[in-house]
Amino acid sequence: MEKPVIIVSGLPRSGTSMMMNMLQAGGLPILTDNIRTADEDNPKGYYEFEQVKQIEQDPTWLEHAQGHVVKMISALLKHLPADYHYKIIFMRRKVEEVLASQRQMLIRRNEPTDTVADDKMADLYRRHLQQVEAWLAKQPNIDVLYVTYHQVVANPREHAEQINAFLGCILDVDAMAASVDQMLYRQRA
Repeated sequence: MEKPVIIVSGLPRSGTSMMMNMLQAGGLPILTDNIRTADEDNPKGYYEFEQVKQIEQDPTWLEHAQGHVVKMISALLKHLPADYHYKIIFMRRKVEEVLASQRQMLIRRNEPTDTVADDKMADLYRRHLQQVEAWLAKQPNIDVLYVTYHQVVANPREHAEQINAFLGCILDVDAMAASVDQMLYRQRA
Protein backbone atom coordinates (compact mmCIF):
# COMPACT_ATOMS: atom_id res chain seq x y z
CA MET A 1 0.00 0.00 0.00
CA GLU A 2 1.30 3.43 -0.93
CA LYS A 3 1.96 5.83 1.91
CA PRO A 4 0.75 9.42 1.77
CA VAL A 5 3.08 12.30 1.07
CA ILE A 6 3.10 14.41 4.23
CA ILE A 7 3.37 18.12 3.50
CA VAL A 8 3.98 21.00 5.87
CA SER A 9 2.62 24.17 4.28
CA GLY A 10 1.60 27.74 4.97
CA LEU A 11 2.81 31.23 4.22
CA PRO A 12 6.54 31.91 4.43
CA ARG A 13 7.50 32.65 8.07
CA SER A 14 4.36 30.93 9.43
CA GLY A 15 6.13 28.24 11.46
CA THR A 16 6.67 25.61 8.78
CA SER A 17 10.29 25.02 9.78
CA MET A 18 9.27 24.58 13.42
CA MET A 19 6.72 21.98 12.33
CA MET A 20 9.29 20.18 10.17
CA ASN A 21 11.59 20.07 13.20
CA MET A 22 8.77 18.67 15.35
CA LEU A 23 7.95 15.93 12.83
CA GLN A 24 11.60 14.96 12.48
CA ALA A 25 11.93 14.83 16.28
CA GLY A 26 8.79 12.67 16.32
CA GLY A 27 10.48 10.11 14.09
CA LEU A 28 9.28 10.86 10.57
CA PRO A 29 11.78 10.87 7.69
CA ILE A 30 11.99 14.29 6.08
CA LEU A 31 12.80 15.16 2.51
CA THR A 32 15.40 17.92 2.48
CA ASP A 33 18.54 18.70 0.55
CA ASN A 34 20.15 20.93 3.21
CA ILE A 35 21.13 23.49 0.56
CA ARG A 36 19.68 26.32 2.65
CA THR A 37 21.40 26.05 6.00
CA ALA A 38 20.42 27.27 9.44
CA ASP A 39 20.93 30.96 10.19
CA GLU A 40 19.78 33.60 12.67
CA ASP A 41 16.26 33.61 11.19
CA ASN A 42 15.88 29.80 11.40
CA PRO A 43 18.51 28.54 13.86
CA LYS A 44 17.22 24.95 13.63
CA GLY A 45 17.26 24.97 9.83
CA TYR A 46 14.88 25.55 6.93
CA TYR A 47 14.17 21.92 5.95
CA GLU A 48 13.77 22.84 2.29
CA PHE A 49 13.93 20.62 -0.78
CA GLU A 50 14.73 22.65 -3.91
CA GLN A 51 12.85 20.32 -6.28
CA VAL A 52 9.59 21.34 -4.59
CA LYS A 53 9.86 24.73 -6.30
CA GLN A 54 9.75 22.99 -9.71
CA ILE A 55 6.63 20.90 -8.99
CA GLU A 56 4.64 22.47 -11.83
CA GLN A 57 7.24 21.38 -14.40
CA ASP A 58 8.56 18.22 -12.74
CA PRO A 59 6.59 16.39 -10.02
CA THR A 60 8.53 13.11 -10.40
CA TRP A 61 10.19 13.56 -7.00
CA LEU A 62 6.81 12.85 -5.35
CA GLU A 63 7.22 9.13 -6.04
CA HIS A 64 10.11 9.08 -3.56
CA ALA A 65 8.33 11.41 -1.12
CA GLN A 66 5.68 8.89 -0.10
CA GLY A 67 5.97 8.25 3.63
CA HIS A 68 8.21 11.31 4.01
CA VAL A 69 7.59 14.88 5.10
CA VAL A 70 8.31 17.74 2.73
CA LYS A 71 7.87 21.49 3.15
CA MET A 72 5.96 23.42 0.48
CA ILE A 73 4.76 27.01 0.51
CA SER A 74 1.02 27.38 0.11
CA ALA A 75 1.25 28.96 -3.35
CA LEU A 76 2.59 25.68 -4.78
CA LEU A 77 -0.08 23.35 -3.40
CA LYS A 78 -2.33 23.82 -6.43
CA HIS A 79 0.30 22.01 -8.54
CA LEU A 80 0.08 18.76 -6.57
CA PRO A 81 -0.82 15.95 -8.98
CA ALA A 82 -4.06 14.15 -8.15
CA ASP A 83 -2.53 10.67 -8.36
CA TYR A 84 -1.06 10.76 -4.83
CA HIS A 85 -2.64 10.92 -1.38
CA TYR A 86 -1.47 13.86 0.72
CA LYS A 87 -1.71 14.69 4.40
CA ILE A 88 -1.08 18.41 4.81
CA ILE A 89 -0.26 20.13 8.07
CA PHE A 90 -1.11 23.72 7.24
CA MET A 91 0.45 26.33 9.50
CA ARG A 92 -1.59 29.38 10.38
CA ARG A 93 -0.05 32.49 11.88
CA LYS A 94 -1.32 36.02 12.35
CA VAL A 95 -0.54 37.91 9.15
CA GLU A 96 0.92 40.79 11.17
CA GLU A 97 3.44 38.38 12.73
CA VAL A 98 4.30 36.89 9.34
CA LEU A 99 4.98 40.37 7.95
CA ALA A 100 7.03 41.39 10.99
CA SER A 101 9.09 38.22 10.75
CA GLN A 102 9.67 38.76 7.02
CA ARG A 103 10.69 42.37 7.68
CA GLN A 104 13.23 41.31 10.33
CA MET A 105 14.68 38.72 7.96
CA LEU A 106 15.05 41.33 5.20
CA ILE A 107 16.69 43.78 7.63
CA ARG A 108 19.24 41.14 8.68
CA ARG A 109 20.02 40.51 5.01
CA ASN A 110 20.30 44.23 4.19
CA GLU A 111 17.47 43.93 1.67
CA PRO A 112 14.74 46.55 1.08
CA THR A 113 11.72 46.25 3.36
CA ASP A 114 9.42 48.81 1.78
CA THR A 115 8.66 47.32 -1.65
CA VAL A 116 4.97 46.68 -0.77
CA ALA A 117 3.02 48.37 2.03
CA ASP A 118 2.15 46.06 4.94
CA ASP A 119 -1.59 46.66 4.66
CA LYS A 120 -1.56 45.78 0.96
CA MET A 121 0.57 42.69 1.58
CA ALA A 122 -1.67 41.61 4.47
CA ASP A 123 -4.71 41.89 2.19
CA LEU A 124 -2.96 39.85 -0.54
CA TYR A 125 -2.00 37.16 1.97
CA ARG A 126 -5.51 36.94 3.41
CA ARG A 127 -7.07 36.56 -0.05
CA HIS A 128 -4.46 33.97 -1.00
CA LEU A 129 -5.17 31.93 2.13
CA GLN A 130 -8.93 32.01 1.47
CA GLN A 131 -8.34 30.73 -2.07
CA VAL A 132 -5.95 27.99 -0.95
CA GLU A 133 -8.25 26.79 1.83
CA ALA A 134 -11.25 26.74 -0.53
CA TRP A 135 -9.22 24.73 -3.07
CA LEU A 136 -7.98 22.28 -0.43
CA ALA A 137 -11.53 21.64 0.78
CA LYS A 138 -12.44 20.38 -2.71
CA GLN A 139 -9.55 17.90 -3.10
CA PRO A 140 -10.62 14.30 -2.41
CA ASN A 141 -7.00 13.07 -2.21
CA ILE A 142 -5.92 15.63 0.40
CA ASP A 143 -6.47 15.55 4.16
CA VAL A 144 -5.64 18.78 5.98
CA LEU A 145 -4.94 19.60 9.60
CA TYR A 146 -4.82 23.34 10.31
CA VAL A 147 -2.39 24.24 13.08
CA THR A 148 -1.94 27.70 14.61
CA TYR A 149 1.65 28.69 15.29
CA HIS A 150 1.21 30.60 18.56
CA GLN A 151 -0.99 27.82 19.97
CA VAL A 152 1.68 25.21 19.25
CA VAL A 153 4.30 27.34 20.98
CA ALA A 154 1.99 27.87 23.98
CA ASN A 155 1.00 24.20 24.30
CA PRO A 156 3.28 21.96 22.22
CA ARG A 157 2.22 18.70 23.87
CA GLU A 158 -1.48 19.12 23.06
CA HIS A 159 -0.72 19.94 19.43
CA ALA A 160 1.83 17.14 19.11
CA GLU A 161 -0.92 14.74 20.19
CA GLN A 162 -3.34 16.16 17.58
CA ILE A 163 -0.72 15.89 14.85
CA ASN A 164 0.13 12.36 15.93
CA ALA A 165 -3.55 11.36 15.70
CA PHE A 166 -3.83 12.99 12.25
CA LEU A 167 -0.83 11.01 11.00
CA GLY A 168 -1.92 7.65 12.40
CA CYS A 169 -0.38 7.56 15.90
CA ILE A 170 3.15 6.80 14.71
CA LEU A 171 5.07 9.66 16.35
CA ASP A 172 7.06 10.22 19.53
CA VAL A 173 4.84 12.92 21.03
CA ASP A 174 7.25 13.70 23.90
CA ALA A 175 10.13 14.34 21.50
CA MET A 176 7.90 16.49 19.31
CA ALA A 177 6.78 18.65 22.22
CA ALA A 178 10.34 18.95 23.57
CA SER A 179 11.60 20.23 20.20
CA VAL A 180 9.51 23.42 20.36
CA ASP A 181 11.67 26.37 21.42
CA GLN A 182 9.50 29.17 22.82
CA MET A 183 12.46 31.57 22.59
CA LEU A 184 12.15 31.46 18.78
CA TYR A 185 8.70 33.09 18.90
CA ARG A 186 10.19 36.54 18.38
CA GLN A 187 7.59 38.41 16.33
CA ARG A 188 4.35 38.66 18.25
CA ALA A 189 1.26 40.63 17.26
